[in-house]
Amino acid sequence: MLEIALVLATIVTVGLLGFLTTIITPRLMTTIGIVTLTLGLVVGVPTGFWYHVLLYLVLSPRIALPPKWWWAPVDLHPLLTEQELARLKPWFTIGGIGFVLSIVGGLAAMAGLLVR
Repeated sequence: MLEIALVLATIVTVGLLGFLTTIITPRLMTTIGIVTLTLGLVVGVPTGFWYHVLLYLVLSPRIALPPKWWWAPVDLHPLLTEQELARLKPWFTIGGIGFVLSIVGGLAAMAGLLVR
């Protein structure tokens, strides 16, 4: 049953993408991509920065943070208590969503520019 649902979802997705290519012009695709990229940066950069600040403020009194800890802050999550993690999780999630929006928007903008 699951396989049938996956096949149907794939067929519907391919059909929708084919239909969308007739509606979305390269200029519109570029505009949508740039708007999504901008939204992702506006959302992701401040929340990601604040997440890193809070993580530093929580952990620095307890441990000496490793050099370049900000490149892989998730590795430090096991050192947090449940309350600390709950406090940081919204900022982490929203920053991650902003990052994904930035990547998707950038790719969409490039695709729109390359199709021209």
